[in-house]
Formats: sequence, C-alpha cells, structure tokens
Amino acid sequence: MPSLKQIKRRIGSVNNTKQITRAMKMVSAAKLRRAQEQMMAARPYSDSLRELIRDLAARTDRNKHPLLAEREPKHVGVVVITSDRGLAGGFNMNVNRRALKVIKEMEQEAEDVRLIAVGRNSYNFFRKLDYDFIQHHIGLSKDFTFGKVLSIGDAIRTEYEKGFVVENGLDRVYLVYNEFKNVIQQDIVVEQLLPIIPELKSDEKYPVDYLYEPSEQGLLDSILPRYANVMLWRVLLESFAAEHAARMNAMENATKNAGELIDSLTLQYNKARQAAITNEILEVVAGAEGLE
Repeated sequence: MPSLKQIKRRIGSVNNTKQITRAMKMVSAAKLRRAQEQMMAARPYSDSLRELIRDLAARTDRNKHPLLAEREPKHVGVVVITSDRGLAGGFNMNVNRRALKVIKEMEQEAEDVRLIAVGRNSYNFFRKLDYDFIQHHIGLSKDFTFGKVLSIGDAIRTEYEKGFVVENGLDRVYLVYNEFKNVIQQDIVVEQLLPIIPELKSDEKYPVDYLYEPSEQGLLDSILPRYANVMLWRVLLESFAAEHAARMNAMENATKNAGELIDSLTLQYNKARQAAITNEILEVVAGAEGLE
C-alpha cells in the first residue's frame, strides 16, 4: 500500500494536470469560435463562385477546360488533412484510418495512388507504412493564412495539370478530412477536388442567356483555379474547426477524469491516514497496558 506521502504527491500531480487540461480546453474553445467565424465569412464567396461555375458549365463543353475535363483515373492523388498536434482524441487517427481504407480501395482500380499530406500526423502515419509522398505540408497551424493555402492549392493543381502534358500526371485528386458539424460531431468526408464537378441540377433550367466578357472560356480560365483554392480553404477551415472541437472535448473529458481520480485518491488518502492514526492509538494503548 502506498504511503501517505506518495498519495499526497500523486494528488498534487493529478491536480496540476487537471489545471493544464482545463486551460487547454479554454484555449481550444476560443480558437473554435474564431474558426467558426472564418467559416461563416468564407461561405458567401464560395457559394457565389459555385453558382457561377454551375451556370458556366451548363453553357460550355467541360472537356475544353483541364480543371473540368474528366479522364480515366489511372493516377490518383489523395490529400490527407490532419493536424500538426495531438491531444485531440481520435481526430487524427480516424482520418488516417479512413484515408488508408480509401487508398487500399483505389489501389485495386488505379495504376498508382500518390499521397499529399497536410499536417504532421498524416505525414508521420503514412511514412511509417512506407508510403511515398509527392508533397507534404507541415506547420500550417502556425501560419494559417489564405496566402499559405493558396500556395498549397497551386502546388496540388500543378501536379494535376501535369496529366495534360505527361502520361504520369494525376488524373484525379481527392480530399480526406474531418468536416465540422457541431461541437460534438465531426464527420470524415472523402471529396473530389479535381477535376471540379459543377453541382448541376437535373430539373434546373437557364432561361436567360447571359453575355460574358471576355468569354465563357476566359471566365473559366480565371475562376476555376480560384474556386479550387477557395474550396481547399473551406475544407481546411472545416478541419481546423473540427480539430479544436475535438481537442476541446478531449480536454473536457480529461479534466473530468482527473477530478474523479483526485476524489478517488483523496478517499484513499483519508482511509490510509485513518488507518495510520488507528495504528498509533493501538500502539499507545498497548504500551500503556504493558506498563501496568
């Protein structure tokens, strides 16, 4: 049985951990609010671009633009988005496992599957499994700006556009990430990034014939790369919000568990202290009886 000093030391250690987890929960809650605000601010622009692309794609031939044209998926790229840090429950592991399952399924149909890691956890996970990366982006959480996301999006799009020049370029690019639903729920999503799929409605009609300057093709050349970057920006915002929500819940559970452990240790300490006092009393009584 541990001594009173050992139990007291452990209570102090658990209490310090409880203070840390409580502080981390508060930090994650603040970051989550900022991430949600950024998500809400990005939606109107993203929705407007989506509507414009949907309208333009209905009037033009998709095969005329590389970011719309569909090719046989011989070479597939998978962008796995995780965080750079841990302590977020199953946030990272769930994404990595789902991505691994998707990659195994794609390997049965495509000639090869290439990985692009966004986040330290996905990079470390697949590197241990001896997967090769055509790109990896680490440290985004420290420099999470649209300019940084723009450079990542351009790099991914460059790998995809190689498919129109050389044979071994990427034919399709998929995203695997955690989508933020609410503070409690985050869903893992597998979504196609390239080629862009316009959200056409079968029953939707375009009675108005718009005039575009300089042309529909010119607009697509300008808008489609921008839309791909905005889509990646939105996905990363979703992932960041989901990460902070997962970490907040994990730290809340850790704080609760630490409190329960402190209560259990306190009870154990009181019992041990009571037993020690009882033993001391018995020794005093025994000593007094021996003097008689």
